[in-house]
Amino acid sequence: MKSNGWAFIMPAMVMIGLFMIYPILSSLWMSFQTGRGMNLSFGGFDNLLRLTEDPVFLQALLNTGTFLVVQVPIMIVLALLMATLLNNPDLKFRGLLRTAIFLPCVTSLVAYAILFKSMFALDGVVNQTLIGLYLIDQPIPWLSDPFWAKVLVIIGITWRWTGYNMIFYLAALQNIDRSIYEAARVDGVPPRAVFFRLTIPMLKPVILFTCVMSTIGTLQLFDEVVNLTEGGPGDATLTLSMYIYNLTFKFMPSFGYAATVSYVIVVLVAILSFIQFYVARDRK
Repeated sequence: MKSNGWAFIMPAMVMIGLFMIYPILSSLWMSFQTGRGMNLSFGGFDNLLRLTEDPVFLQALLNTGTFLVVQVPIMIVLALLMATLLNNPDLKFRGLLRTAIFLPCVTSLVAYAILFKSMFALDGVVNQTLIGLYLIDQPIPWLSDPFWAKVLVIIGITWRWTGYNMIFYLAALQNIDRSIYEAARVDGVPPRAVFFRLTIPMLKPVILFTCVMSTIGTLQLFDEVVNLTEGGPGDATLTLSMYIYNLTFKFMPSFGYAATVSYVIVVLVAILSFIQFYVARDRK
């Protein structure tokens, strides 16, 4: 009986070992190797020392941290507010609005990047609208200015992934017993207190989940940056994932150093996830 059980799970264990565990251990060993191309040799902690002296890595780390600190809170709050509004049974066209907000996350990345480049060009519809409303005098260089390029990436990520997070909140809200809100209404609890004292605590597990997933996604940010700004202007929007790609496929291949940068992301994900779980823990 036991041998039959092992026979059933053995193919899955072999696949997991071959395609998950072996690459992880191999990349960890590679992170201690130096050299170009396949001419690698054991270098100990040389790659870690190189990280501290590499201005491009430090710039990529700063850019990724900026996207994480600015974009994730904005997206989480927007998703939560939208889910709360769209959970109102008296709201008309709820299905249409939910679909419209969720639609960006299933839109082709390349298609939306091309559209964004057109909209945010110097003579694009965004600048023309802002000038028409007398909010600005000169068109904003969204794609060529380091600050505005970061803002454009943040707008793009927020537009694409807010609806995705909203769906989690909406599903959680619909599972809350309506009698709780009825009891609060009968007791005269104001709407703001209902939201902060009842809704938010009951959504805490889902908020924690979306925060962790959004943090991981932002630390691995690659697609949007490549398609919108290609990491520029200069290295103003270069992220850690894009730097790993450049080290591996664009520059002279430096697989060992690229593996070291990859493990920086792993360490950051572990630290930030631990902090988020610690902050959201139940306090007795």
